[in-house]
Amino acid sequence: MSLFRKKTSDAQAVPESLLSVDTTGMSEDEIARLEAKAVLEKYDKESAYRNRLPMPLARMLSIILIVYSLFQLYTTIWTIPIQILRPTHLAFALLLVFLLYPAKRGMRKDQIPWYDFLLGIAAFAAVMYIPCNYGYVIKNVGNFTPFDIAVGVVGILLLMEACRRVVGLPILIIVSAFLLYALFGYLIPGTFGIRQMKLKQVVNHMYYTTSGVFGTPIGVSSTYIFLFILFGAFLEKTGVGKLFIDLANAIAGRHIGGPAKVAVIASALEGTVSGSSVANTVGSGSFTIPAMKRLGYKPSFAGAVEAAASTGGQLMPPIMGAAAFLMAESTGFAYADVVKSAIIPAVLYFSGILISVHHEARKTGLRGMPPEEIPKVLPILKSQGHLLLALALMIYMLGSKVTPSYAALSAILTALMAYSIRWWALVPTGFMILAMNADTWFPAALVPFGINVVPFTTYALIAIGIWLVLALIVNWKNGPALKDKLGFAPMDIVEALENGARGVLTVCIACGMAGMIVGTVTLTGLGLKLATGLAALAGNNIYLMMFFTMLASIVLGMGVPTTANYLITSTICAPALISMLCMRNGLDAATPAIIMGAHLFVFYFGIIADITPPVALAAMAGAAIAKAEPFKTGVTATRIAIGAFIVPYIFVLNPSMLLIDAAPLDILLNVLTALLGMYALSGGLTGFVQDDCTWYERLLLIAGGLCMIKPGWITDSVGLAITAAIIVWQTVRVKKRGVSPKLSV
Repeated sequence: MSLFRKKTSDAQAVPESLLSVDTTGMSEDEIARLEAKAVLEKYDKESAYRNRLPMPLARMLSIILIVYSLFQLYTTIWTIPIQILRPTHLAFALLLVFLLYPAKRGMRKDQIPWYDFLLGIAAFAAVMYIPCNYGYVIKNVGNFTPFDIAVGVVGILLLMEACRRVVGLPILIIVSAFLLYALFGYLIPGTFGIRQMKLKQVVNHMYYTTSGVFGTPIGVSSTYIFLFILFGAFLEKTGVGKLFIDLANAIAGRHIGGPAKVAVIASALEGTVSGSSVANTVGSGSFTIPAMKRLGYKPSFAGAVEAAASTGGQLMPPIMGAAAFLMAESTGFAYADVVKSAIIPAVLYFSGILISVHHEARKTGLRGMPPEEIPKVLPILKSQGHLLLALALMIYMLGSKVTPSYAALSAILTALMAYSIRWWALVPTGFMILAMNADTWFPAALVPFGINVVPFTTYALIAIGIWLVLALIVNWKNGPALKDKLGFAPMDIVEALENGARGVLTVCIACGMAGMIVGTVTLTGLGLKLATGLAALAGNNIYLMMFFTMLASIVLGMGVPTTANYLITSTICAPALISMLCMRNGLDAATPAIIMGAHLFVFYFGIIADITPPVALAAMAGAAIAKAEPFKTGVTATRIAIGAFIVPYIFVLNPSMLLIDAAPLDILLNVLTALLGMYALSGGLTGFVQDDCTWYERLLLIAGGLCMIKPGWITDSVGLAITAAIIVWQTVRVKKRGVSPKLSV
């Protein structure tokens, strides 16, 4: 019996349950998948579910997961009241968390204890009490009986226990502190003291209104977020991940530091459909990290490159993770506007990583991949390009007048069609686009006769959905043959529905918990007090304010998911940052650019926490795959992604980069100076530009890079002059030695 290729140290060990797997006769790819699964289970709480249940229990859970997904798809087409949708969404999630996730790590995953059945049913019943008594709840808000309050207390407590299991202790502690403040804040003297509130008031606000548990976060989770996660699950089944890696290899494989640049590009592409930095690291890292090591990269650097790039995947439009949808909802911007504003910051992020990789590769003399290992772009697009149709439709629809929910649903259907009928999927996709724009060709003269344009988009989606369902039913018993012929089997659809429902659990629970934080802020007025205190601590200095906000986001991100992190910091820090930016610019009211910049600022730093030591889950996952030391990998990832720490400062100080009411020339100049600044900064940190840097050259490069990041022609000129002088000096020095630079592009 063979085990995994190499037993790692305790710091990098995979779960014991997967260490004893018999890999005799397995291919390298199969072993890699097992290792990836083990790493995910160790570093991603979402993946540590009961996955070895007996068949009856597994089928029961499968049915619940599928029903959950089908319910969400139903509510996309047929609208139901939010007082029914949001609780039902959370009720399913709570039931599944107690059935899927053990009370603590290390417990058996081949059975469900009796108490978890009871807890799951109790949680489901407590939350479904609201939609089942819909009329009564609306009528009696603020005047509930002791039984109603008891149901609310049970629901809140079970939500907190579910959070402990699937999200983690940090957010549980934070939410508990906020709830205690709401109940006992009247005992605090001075500025932070509040009026006394009874338990009944707090439970009413947190549980029976749309200002607490069932507030905006759960609202967004039950609509946009679920569907986009489901879209990612379907797209994963199509094999689009392999397409991204193949394209990245074709684009960057031959250049200096080829595999590392491939990792960056592949992760950027994966980020368009994936919202998890750990899952992204493990998914693409299983291929890119071994390739980097074979070419001579140190294990810690290989793991760091993949972790840094995968973390940035959450910044990549059009799907930027759950927090981006929450940002759109909380700020009042259309999601398409959030996507547009994130384009340049995302490009700068990945450009910064590519620059760091380039400098490192030139310093160590690492060349690209052998030509025989590099695929051609045109053959890739010819054989797999149809898989991009769903993503292309998604981008088109997000930029049009349809809702993100319809965009996600249409993209799911297109993914299935592209997977099954390949390039012929262009025909029904065109039909959907035509239906979506029916108001441009529909005869207005027919409206008085009761014929309306509105149903066309819905009818188009229903028709295509029915066609797919019938095709699956007809071919259900011929699964393997169908997969060979069409590219997918009916069970692929079932698994995608299951994976989509399972993937939303962490986000849903986090949104419910974050809703209580928002509820406490609105109930007590704590947000204004914290914002005022933060501004006073910064001494009304915008740079200190941004620095404190960065620290808060990173520290919270070490234990709190990106979604909850954004909700907390956007509630507390973003208002203070907006107020100070208005003061700095002499404005009475915040402009859209200022609001967007502040919210993107906290959003970005919440994501970067995944690679920031000491708790850097993405870096740890990368280290486990690379068989490297985790802390060193985290430090290296932070150095590689130094651009990520600079980019938010750039777009807050240069709002033109957010593409809001900005002149094209201003945008171009700011982007160019930012890229040059990141080039100089990366060269200084790496210690190489055209030649190995002396200590004073490194300091000058860092100073020059920071100068170009700060807006203003004086600072830009100084930074450019310093950087140019060092490049020229190093080039002359190399020529005098009679040695050419180590490697060209």
